[in-house]
Amino acid sequence: MILETERLRLRELVASDLDFVAEMLADPDVMRFYPKRYSRDEARGWLDKQRERYERDGHGLWLVVDRAADEPRGQVGLVLQRVDGRDQREIGYLIHRPFWRQGLAYEAARAVRDFAFERLALPRIISLIRPENVPSQAVARKIGMTVWKRALHANLDHLVFSVASRGAPIP
Repeated sequence: MILETERLRLRELVASDLDFVAEMLADPDVMRFYPKRYSRDEARGWLDKQRERYERDGHGLWLVVDRAADEPRGQVGLVLQRVDGRDQREIGYLIHRPFWRQGLAYEAARAVRDFAFERLALPRIISLIRPENVPSQAVARKIGMTVWKRALHANLDHLVFSVASRGAPIP
């Protein structure tokens, strides 16, 4: 386990999480702001990539588990991204469609923000969000982020939301 909140537990992905991850990444509503939906094999690659990130970076997208039901709800975590030629730590969040509008993305993203500042002592974190993805923008704003700039990421236009730890300047 990496983090716990009132309702959620965030933990590293394991091979047995593939069924949930594949179902979520194949959902057209969940993936509407991504370039495409993922096949089961591509979802396996996604899962493997997160596990590589855990080894290399010490973090990645973690599985979000409902503590009471002990069932997965999505993925939220801290991901190293290259934006405009600079490495940035990004809070990423992806909640499966059946669990939308319950405040889970906000609750988990807030915990990851606090983890980044308090445990990793990062001066700033970002979120890359497509301009048309209004729900994700609302989550970013709710955890204190504001639009810093626009950038191309994965050949798509993104708003780069940013928040600095207390007292840290934003370059």
